[in-house]
Amino acid sequence: MTHIYQRTVRFEDTDAAGVVYFANVLKICHEAYEEILITAGFDLKSFFRDSDVAVPIIHADVDFFRPLHCGDRLSVQISPHPINDSEFEIIYEISLVGFDRPASRALTRHVCIDPVGRSRKELPPKLRQWVQH
Repeated sequence: MTHIYQRTVRFEDTDAAGVVYFANVLKICHEAYEEILITAGFDLKSFFRDSDVAVPIIHADVDFFRPLHCGDRLSVQISPHPINDSEFEIIYEISLVGFDRPASRALTRHVCIDPVGRSRKELPPKLRQWVQH
């Protein structure tokens, strides 16, 4: 299922050339990921800190198709996909509101682990359901 998150590019997101700094595209993606988790009913405090599982990002990449500037209104389409019992990936398409073609496309791959032993674990049922829905 595709989820939508919208935000405005802030001055702090940009570099000296006035365009979104490349690393901030991933920051925007993670911000969208957090907001979508909240919408899905996850408690972020326990999800990221007080849980019996951790879900670190093990891979990320971004493609850039056009620059983004301060004041641009963005629409971020988020599509999670299962990989196996302990991994999933999220594809992000970042577009200017009102434009059909993405300005950027990103991917993050996540793995579920035990936060103490650092060994892989199956995705918890609620997270698995979110990824597969």
